[in-house]
Amino acid sequence: MAAPLITLTESAAARAKRLIEKSDSPVLGLRVGVNTKGCSGLSYIVEYAEEQKRFEDVIEDKGVRIFIDPTAVMFLIGSEMDYVEDKFHKGFVFTNPNEKGRCGCGESFHV
Repeated sequence: MAAPLITLTESAAARAKRLIEKSDSPVLGLRVGVNTKGCSGLSYIVEYAEEQKRFEDVIEDKGVRIFIDPTAVMFLIGSEMDYVEDKFHKGFVFTNPNEKGRCGCGESFHV
């Protein structure tokens, strides 16, 4: 059996639901992708998905619909999306088995 493309923790699902409910315009869910950015080369992006784009994979986990940018699929397979709030950081974080390393500040990664 293949690894799920991406899974959400309870914390990530709860935060995603709150964000979707508070959106100024109607959204279908959240879109997850990667950008070329940072000192290690790649950075995760999370944004509202107002529509499904061509070739996007769509997963539903814990009542949340996640749209996966087709250019990010190979970087995200088997990842877990979490939401963390502590005194130093507040936001979505990813545990990704494909990562080979991260930059010192943790904002970017490479595979």
